[in-house]
Amino acid sequence: METDTASSFAQTTEPEPASQEGPPPRPHVEAYRAASNALARVCRNITDWEAPGLGEWTVRDLAGHVDRALVNVTAYLEAGTEPGAPFVDGPVAYYRAFWGRHDDEGVAERGRLAGQALGDEPSITIERDRVLAQAVVDRTPDDARLRTPVGTMTLAGYLPTRTFELAVHTADLARATGQEVPESLDLAWPEVIRLASELAVQNGQAVDLVMAITGRGTLPEGFTVL
Repeated sequence: METDTASSFAQTTEPEPASQEGPPPRPHVEAYRAASNALARVCRNITDWEAPGLGEWTVRDLAGHVDRALVNVTAYLEAGTEPGAPFVDGPVAYYRAFWGRHDDEGVAERGRLAGQALGDEPSITIERDRVLAQAVVDRTPDDARLRTPVGTMTLAGYLPTRTFELAVHTADLARATGQEVPESLDLAWPEVIRLASELAVQNGQAVDLVMAITGRGTLPEGFTVL
């Protein structure tokens, strides 16, 4: 009996995988999106902007501080690079460079000024800034260079530092205003935790951190990776 060669071949060979269309995944962009969306959601439910926020900040001050994680992305990309500025290779290097010039009073004052700049409708201002920042991030390639206070960085290197700020301070705002921390932050926490653990290693805090998160000890008083 004759064999239908073409039919036999079709039955015994695996189909070729479908071609993948569209741009490659950008997990750091999606983490930033999740964190900024969570911030906007929490801010929509705030009724008392002058209530205590974090430390010496009011809720308005704290919201203004974290809003800078939106507006600065756009501003730093638009600023272009500064000739002769050092290249800062990634989020850990950013924080290490920032520690050397950290100014608590300056940070506090910038937060207050940013809070005032939110105007009469802070949640609307923050939503506007979120939409603008996300649109810029979505259309900007990862290797685009931007100007930061500590040097030149790529977008992919800088963005995790803003996700860190957005996620942590959104949780601060939620707690300060009696809200649940949004579950949507679950998409951002892996990047936040990864960066925090890398900073702990750089600081010589890895053992303390690992022992605490595995139930083998408690963190020293005042422990922070920042």
